[in-house]
Amino acid sequence: MNKTARVAMVALLCVGAAACNKKEVKPPQAQGVDNGPTTTQPTDNGSGKYQLGDLERDACLRQRVVYFDFDKTEIKPEFQAIMACHAKYLQDRPTSQARLEGNTDERGTREYNLGLGERRANAVSSALQAAGGSASQINVISYGKEKPVCREHNEDCWSKNRRVEIVYTAE
Repeated sequence: MNKTARVAMVALLCVGAAACNKKEVKPPQAQGVDNGPTTTQPTDNGSGKYQLGDLERDACLRQRVVYFDFDKTEIKPEFQAIMACHAKYLQDRPTSQARLEGNTDERGTREYNLGLGERRANAVSSALQAAGGSASQINVISYGKEKPVCREHNEDCWSKNRRVEIVYTAE
């Protein structure tokens, strides 16, 4: 591994460690609820392209969780704008890399949930690629039911665990 890659990796780990301490998972958006403006355009930098740092500045890019219905792999319509933003970011920043982490609720066997988490992450990957993202920039992983954000045993909690998180490993 060359020096530039090592420096970038260390910097990313430092930023990632700081971000993990402050990580807040937003609950799924209810249909018909307006959670404020969501931009699908890069922040104004004059070039019309996303730049380094836009992942934290742009409201659309800050949304990095896609939620799913029970036992489903179809992306809900309310997440299409998020797919478009992240695909454009990947297009504009060819050196960026994203990991799509598929998750499920606790119901079902370990094997079933690992497969379902992978299918969900692949659905997000396909949506990003269809909107212009490159397959070489995307890595898919499934955690199944192993990384819940909520541990209660009810539908409200389970709906928070049925998700794919978009994690940038290189900006």
